[in-house]
Amino acid sequence: MKKISFSVAPSDLVHLLPTPLLKRLSIIPIFIILIGCSTPLALEIVLIKECYDGDTCTTITGEKVRLACIDTPELRGKEADPIPAKAARDYLNRLVAGKEVFMNRITKDRYQRTVAELSIDGMNIQEHLVAKGLANIYERYASQCDWSKKK
Repeated sequence: MKKISFSVAPSDLVHLLPTPLLKRLSIIPIFIILIGCSTPLALEIVLIKECYDGDTCTTITGEKVRLACIDTPELRGKEADPIPAKAARDYLNRLVAGKEVFMNRITKDRYQRTVAELSIDGMNIQEHLVAKGLANIYERYASQCDWSKKK
């Protein structure tokens, strides 16, 4: 797992990134991620193995990641809604499974999953899922993400 820690102004970022990373990534998505962040970020590049449902993925190292600030329909249980749940899961898998994504860790949840924001190609995955109608903002935890506080 590659780890990139930021504790500098976004304008100084270009001088800190390794040249190979700059060749692989556009600098614009990094600045988009950093705009509006009031605290230093520790972004990591992780490879997503698969997504179990519309708001939970697993990295190739086995780490369970709960997508912050959103909620998608449940696949199982008494409140299951399998048709939209499968649609959200399948769409998320098409977006991130088998791909490197930026992960901004926020906390751990009661199941010891990492709660994090994911982005790929400058796009915030959670915000995108909400815009597509596949997820809702999880109001109880919306304060964890800058984008969800604005909606």
